[in-house]
Amino acid sequence: MYGFLLRPKWIAFHLLVFGSFALMIWLAFWQLDRLDQRRAFNDLVTEQIDQPPVPFAELLAEAGDDPASIEWRQTFVSGTYLADQIIWFNRSQEGLAGDNVLTALVTDSGSTVIVNRGFVSLGEDVRPPPTVETEILARVRVPQARQRGELTDASNASEPVTEVRRIDLGRLSAQLPGEVAPVYLDLVDAIPELGPNDPVPVPAPTLDEGPHLSYAAQWFIFATCVLIGWVLAIRRSIRTRRNEALTAATSEPTLPGSDRPDDAGAASSTSGTDVSSPR
Repeated sequence: MYGFLLRPKWIAFHLLVFGSFALMIWLAFWQLDRLDQRRAFNDLVTEQIDQPPVPFAELLAEAGDDPASIEWRQTFVSGTYLADQIIWFNRSQEGLAGDNVLTALVTDSGSTVIVNRGFVSLGEDVRPPPTVETEILARVRVPQARQRGELTDASNASEPVTEVRRIDLGRLSAQLPGEVAPVYLDLVDAIPELGPNDPVPVPAPTLDEGPHLSYAAQWFIFATCVLIGWVLAIRRSIRTRRNEALTAATSEPTLPGSDRPDDAGAASSTSGTDVSSPR
């Protein structure tokens, strides 16, 4: 009855089902792993941002050789902006497409740090930075490195960089004066105050858990549906074959000699005889 389950097409069906089931379970646990990573990131950012701001030079000394340890910390620093600006293109903010404006700030101590002054929508003019000494409150960020598969920034050694896809401090420091800090800053506020035409500061990251938990639940549901469908397909095939076997058995021809005339006559004669009960 169950031998058909070992036929080649059924073996291929089993492999497809269990392969799909294994893939869906892996995707579900991958989403749960992403959820754990997101929660860890949220905890880190919350812990760093909640700490009180400290002077930039003091924060760099605290970081030592590990700039990533101070990412998302808030700091304040004073200095003068350089006139040249760099456009970090292909950015978005609050559903709008645009660019971020990067400007180098020469601090009072003589070092240089790149400041992401904020976002400007496509088509808007980029306002130049203040020419007077400025004190800023900012969040520390670490530079980005090009990942495999990402596009490379155009380079021309004879001209300064004016547009970038990512903030690569190793590449930008060649055109900046003094010692360049190993981190850059996302502007939060400034003195003199920011005007309505200045770039809009980049907000802190959204600290939610994202859709990972719901995606994991969906993959678990899909995997369960695959197994249920596999069981139902097998049960239907068994039922179909059983019905076909019963139909074949009831439609088989009568065996020879099973309906002989003398048997029929004897049966009719017996039925017409009056048999008296014993006295």
